Amino acid sequence: MSQTAEPIRCNWASADPLYQSYHDDEWGYPVSNDTRLFEKLCLEGFQSGLSWLTILKKRENFRAAFAGFDIAKVAAFDEADIERLLGDAGIVRHRGKIVSTINNANRTLEIIAEFGSLAAYIWRFEPTPDQRPDDYSWETLRKIAIVPASVTLSKDLKKRGFSFVGPTTCYAFMQAMGMVNDHIETCHCRARAEAERAKFARPA
Repeated sequence: MSQTAEPIRCNWASADPLYQSYHDDEWGYPVSNDTRLFEKLCLEGFQSGLSWLTILKKRENFRAAFAGFDIAKVAAFDEADIERLLGDAGIVRHRGKIVSTINNANRTLEIIAEFGSLAAYIWRFEPTPDQRPDDYSWETLRKIAIVPASVTLSKDLKKRGFSFVGPTTCYAFMQAMGMVNDHIETCHCRARAEAERAKFARPA
């Protein structure tokens, strides 16, 4: 009996089933839910200096530790919570990143008060077509770490008091939340992600 051929995926999606599931079902598909956006932004910050697979394997622990990334709840975390999190072996125990997450939750509440939602604010920074490559091969995409829109988003977030939001982190966030479709041309998810982006109603 012949085996079903494995679908073609982006080169970074390794043989790890967790990585494949994340790639196939999440990465590159547009998101408008504030809790999910906040989680993705926080986890991209925690990933800085580490592999994304490390973060992905700890994601359920992160969710438990950070109250499901409920923005208001995380914003209310205090020094006791910081000490609790520093003692949690299930997450990345980095004081700076933990404190940053709490700070960023407070800054996110300010954005929601101003724009109505985090999504309405974030989607304002969607890259224009001229910022996107013509060639969606792995050789091209692996060289793209930032785009002008991710630099602008990074600067604006920092101006608002956010931390761990450099241009590279912001671009990885844009990729993860579907603000750009960086599935390679031959990836079996590219057309689906493009279709999802085409019908997605950008938050006003």
